[in-house]
Amino acid sequence: MKISAKGRYGLAAMTYLARRYQAGTPITIISISEKLGISKIYLEQVFSLLKRAGLVSSIKGSQGGYRLTRAPHDISAYDVLSSIELALMEKTAPAAPEKAPELDRAMNATVYDPLDTAIRDTLASVTLDQILTALDQENQADSFMYFI
Repeated sequence: MKISAKGRYGLAAMTYLARRYQAGTPITIISISEKLGISKIYLEQVFSLLKRAGLVSSIKGSQGGYRLTRAPHDISAYDVLSSIELALMEKTAPAAPEKAPELDRAMNATVYDPLDTAIRDTLASVTLDQILTALDQENQADSFMYFI
């Protein structure tokens, strides 16, 4: 599995939208770009893919922007990454296709295919809500002040 910068930025931007989901107001790419420090042009490409996948909707005009089409607990990391990444699960190249094809089939059956399934299942089990909960925990841990 390989997650590109575009995939990581998309997941971060979707988490940012998830944080503001309850407000129901669209968020501009410029505000996401400024808050997360991600190129506006890069985010436009990402949001084009997210919109095509039906994960976000766009509203045009001066009060426009993007918002999630579903609640954060209904959008998984797999939903986001699979809409952005061209090949989230790349097929493993054969090790010995001509001399020992049965070895390649055995490795696929016992190693590579189960690994791909485990990664897919893990990403599908993590929702934007869970990422927000982890973010809140990180923020709380950073806010502790220690006195000596």
